[in-house]
Amino acid sequence: MSVLVVSGTGTEVGKTVVTSAIAAAAVAVGRSVAVLKPAQTGVGPDEPGDAAEAVRLAGPSVTAVELARYPEPLAPDTAARRAGLPTLSPTRIAEAAHRLSLSHDLVLVEGAGGLLVRFDEAGHTLADAARLLDAPVLVVAAAGLGTLNSTTLTAEALRARELTGLGVVVGSWPAAPDLAARCNLADLPASSGLPLLGAVPEGSGGLAPERFRAAAPGWLSPALSGTWSAASFLTAWPA
Repeated sequence: MSVLVVSGTGTEVGKTVVTSAIAAAAVAVGRSVAVLKPAQTGVGPDEPGDAAEAVRLAGPSVTAVELARYPEPLAPDTAARRAGLPTLSPTRIAEAAHRLSLSHDLVLVEGAGGLLVRFDEAGHTLADAARLLDAPVLVVAAAGLGTLNSTTLTAEALRARELTGLGVVVGSWPAAPDLAARCNLADLPASSGLPLLGAVPEGSGGLAPERFRAAAPGWLSPALSGTWSAASFLTAWPA
């Protein structure tokens, strides 16, 4: 796996922190990593974006690339039109990821919002870029109520497009999970058909970078260069 597409079930589910954790775990085992953020929205011209945040958390050896930036926190297509700026095609995204893959062991392509958020006037989405890349898609999901539906819908959208869903990572696992969150640990794989590949503790993005890098492998399964075990986690948080 040289390119991995990271998508969420929606906004504010922890995609950037999960992407940063995957980058940190990969760097820890000696892999060279690039993070590609095709469209950064809601950030000013001189403010750090999600790709820069991944470098801050995962380490300076990570390469950060951003293809387009739009000032309003909207879907990329909408934000581009309102700003009078060019939109992004899936071809441009795929070409950028492919170029990075020639010089990096792992390229993480972090989407904007969910899988089917529009990137251009033709209605192309992150799923179209993943298809061009023939890359697996990791789904970042919330922990609590509603996540079974949104995660299962995302998994069904992947299968309908004949894309490979690598698995699910809970993007912000609560310090004191309620009953719904604990039940969802077992129910997410059964509902979505995708394996559970990690759980990142809430607030992890606020850790000092050194602590983040040291802890990241423990949040992710071996499929993502980590040491996390779904079975052990389920035992620690019984429903």
